[in-house]
Amino acid sequence: MPSSTPRPPDEPGEPTSTRSIPLDPSQRWRAFWVCVAVAAITILDLSKVNVALPSIETALGSGPTELQLIVSGFVLTFGLVLVPMGRLGDQRSRRALFIVGLTLFTLTSLVCALAPNSEVLLAGRLLQGVAAGTQMPQVLGMIQQLFQGRERGRAFGLFGATIGVATAFGPTLGGLLIAIGGPTDGWRLIFWMNVPLGVVAIALAAWVLPSTRLSAPGRLQLDPVGVVLFGLTVLALMWPFLFTTGSPEDDPARWWLLVVFAVFGLAFVLWERRYASLGRAPLIPFSLFAITSFRNGTLISTAYFAALPALFLLTTLFLQSGVGLEPVFAGMVSIGFALASAAASWAGGLLVARFGRRLVVIGLAVMLAGVIGLVLAAVFVPPGVVVYVMAAIMAVAGVGGGLVVSPNQTLALADVPVRGGGLAGSVGQLGQRIGTAVGTAVGLSLFYAAVYREDGSGPTDVIYHDAYMYGMAAVGLFLAGAFLVSVIDLFGRRRGEIPAFDPVD
Repeated sequence: MPSSTPRPPDEPGEPTSTRSIPLDPSQRWRAFWVCVAVAAITILDLSKVNVALPSIETALGSGPTELQLIVSGFVLTFGLVLVPMGRLGDQRSRRALFIVGLTLFTLTSLVCALAPNSEVLLAGRLLQGVAAGTQMPQVLGMIQQLFQGRERGRAFGLFGATIGVATAFGPTLGGLLIAIGGPTDGWRLIFWMNVPLGVVAIALAAWVLPSTRLSAPGRLQLDPVGVVLFGLTVLALMWPFLFTTGSPEDDPARWWLLVVFAVFGLAFVLWERRYASLGRAPLIPFSLFAITSFRNGTLISTAYFAALPALFLLTTLFLQSGVGLEPVFAGMVSIGFALASAAASWAGGLLVARFGRRLVVIGLAVMLAGVIGLVLAAVFVPPGVVVYVMAAIMAVAGVGGGLVVSPNQTLALADVPVRGGGLAGSVGQLGQRIGTAVGTAVGLSLFYAAVYREDGSGPTDVIYHDAYMYGMAAVGLFLAGAFLVSVIDLFGRRRGEIPAFDPVD
């Protein structure tokens, strides 16, 4: 039986599109793997650059602020353009925007690889974030349009598996490239690897991606005032978190930007409602959030991605600073998580049609148990074997993580019309980027606050045990929030308040 969840009404003046692209299965899957491969390359750049910061500091003489911007500037511009580009892809051509974003990403990677100084590297990273934010919404919109029913669940399962591997392997890959290239110029290999991969991906995209251009597109509606207000809102929200390191030198005045965020956020909502009342298409149709499955799925995704990158970062910091491991070996602890997450994501995509939200609840429960296990291992296991115990716990937690990402993605977009898949996907991606910024900032602040508070007054292992415990408490709270929303969603479906997931469109 088709789902009875209300779908958002067509926005005034907005063209409609077909529900799916009529291709044979082999064509669809070729297009899918091109899209997902590019998404994986993009996600890698969110994490592999972190381990290169000491090398960049040595090679280019970059200061703390420049180093912070090299990482956070990419995340910021990525988040700023996600929603406008998702909206534009829905109205025009996802294929064209995907190729434009991929081309820009390849060129800016070349700029970063050849950067003679910090200023050029920073400019390249900012533009690289714009490129990533242009192509990523088209990936999710394309998957939504290429597949239907159970096949869509399988596609999102494989997408989640690939992204999980890319997220967890990023630090390890970055460390290996630096080891190969040397401490001075090894960081350049991190950007050089994107260039040949990008060139191949551009050729494949031009060859296999189907045309998604509307036959009668009508007038482009992008709400320029809404775009500006949205950009200022996201900037004011993410800025103070992206520039939180936990150091006593952090400027406390940055938190006043949250007041600015509230002002611009209110102005954005009021403008969008007025704009829609005039018969025009707003940047974000708030009717999307009337779809309970999308709203709950976005909240779960945001909270989960507030926890996951912080979990990896805090564990790597503890193993390097508290145990004394080299960065590349500390990063390798997450390999078990990546492999287990990939397998569980694939299985979750196949099982979501049968078990629905229960998979997400189980996955989050396993992740919470993993967090508790990691903290207990850090405190009670001897330094000589703690890395092996943590690696084993990470592998188990990876099973839980895989059962969260792809089933939740499938459930969140299940009731979203195909014509809005790019926009809905970009809103979800924005939630992930905001969650990452907030979670990393909170986790790092608690970790380093404990380190600076001790100020060398106790044994090093005890100091870092406490720091890791405080930081991981934040990770646990974020996962608990996601777990709570998933349980509410599950019981809402059982009471009939939220229609059960039906894989048949």
